Amino acid sequence: MPEKHTVNDNSEINIGIITPAALVNRTRETLKNFPNFKPIFRVIDNDTVIPDITKDLMNDVEVLIFTEYHAYKSVKQAIDFTIPVHHMPLMGTGLYRSLSIIKSGYSLNCLSIDTVEEKYVEQILMELKEDNYEIILYNGSSLIDEVVQFHIDNHKSFGAIALTGIQEVAIRLSELDIPNEWVTPTQQDMTVSLERALLATNTRRNKESQIVFGLINIDDFKGVIERYSTEYDVQLLKLNIQQMLLDYIKLLDGHLINLGGEEYSFITTRGIFERETRGYKFIPLLQEIKNELGITISLGVGFGRTAAEAGNHARLALRQSKELGGNVCYIVREDRSVLGPVDITTHKQYERYNLAITDPHLLDKAQKAGMSAAYMTKLMARVSRQKKINYTAQELASTLNVTLRSANRILLKWTDAELVEIIGEEKVTHKGRPRRIYRLSFIEEEHLL
Repeated sequence: MPEKHTVNDNSEINIGIITPAALVNRTRETLKNFPNFKPIFRVIDNDTVIPDITKDLMNDVEVLIFTEYHAYKSVKQAIDFTIPVHHMPLMGTGLYRSLSIIKSGYSLNCLSIDTVEEKYVEQILMELKEDNYEIILYNGSSLIDEVVQFHIDNHKSFGAIALTGIQEVAIRLSELDIPNEWVTPTQQDMTVSLERALLATNTRRNKESQIVFGLINIDDFKGVIERYSTEYDVQLLKLNIQQMLLDYIKLLDGHLINLGGEEYSFITTRGIFERETRGYKFIPLLQEIKNELGITISLGVGFGRTAAEAGNHARLALRQSKELGGNVCYIVREDRSVLGPVDITTHKQYERYNLAITDPHLLDKAQKAGMSAAYMTKLMARVSRQKKINYTAQELASTLNVTLRSANRILLKWTDAELVEIIGEEKVTHKGRPRRIYRLSFIEEEHLL
């Protein structure tokens, strides 16, 4: 009997991803919208013994996902799985894109297809207003040689254009000058598959009823009420704020508490919170209050193993939101890692960092730079999200959302603490001194992956 996979009580879910190299980067980008997933990749090619790497990977993850159906099919027949296993079906925007490419470059009169559902192809052909077509479907095994020969024969006999879900097949057909299109999942298709994989995990199911504690604070409340000339107007504003908060918390099936003055708290469950925020990506309350009442609020959300822990984490999260200037939401999870900012006004990826760092070498450098460990790790997360370590002061100011003067001050502190080094200068087209280029050597290369 295979060893039963156990679920660790932490906020990250190990997911195994078996994929050709060409889809690794796209999958990584999509996974940035799934902060609970910790991916472990296994890259395959035509020489890979897929069942072997799958067996090895199965003991280290809670769920498996294949980006190509043929690999999933071959493994499914060879292994008895003890964990959920999924593949990314070729049925959405990726298939539509491939058929559109074939239509513009060749024609859709005759298609030979493998590892793609015929009904989905027919549905999209109907949407493309195609009614004169023939589909030749491969029903054999997943052996690459057989699939390639199938497409060759159909092209020679009927002029069929190959539509394949297997990269190796597309490569071989291209080498033989056989027209083909490799159907790959788009980020939208990947998102749907990853959402299904997340819902299938024990960790996710176990956390459905976990308590979530939230704190809502009105930004610059003293300045807000000073804009009103009468106490009546101030009380009316408070009533309007409370009504909008009540309406939103009702969507969360939660309970709202007025803590007095500028602060409110709410309680809900993690499953509902994740669904209503679309996986921590959508909090319309922020923009609605700004549009309706002309004020902004800050949110801090805490997860925890107990109600007390969740409440403490909510306070820490609210502090992160306030430090950023308000009108955002941050989340502190049970392992004290931070997610955010969560809003609907930007398209940036999450920052993700721990509230405290434990590396003594980095702690010493942070102290020399006159920064707290928490602030240092926040800046590291924000900078490393850009996937580069060389910056001018102007670029760093834009990345950190601070003034140029503040960026220069930060760089001076980091230089004194040996956190950065000057590696060159950038010439400018207009008059003025060249801009220095700084390398942020304190960011490890692996943080950029």
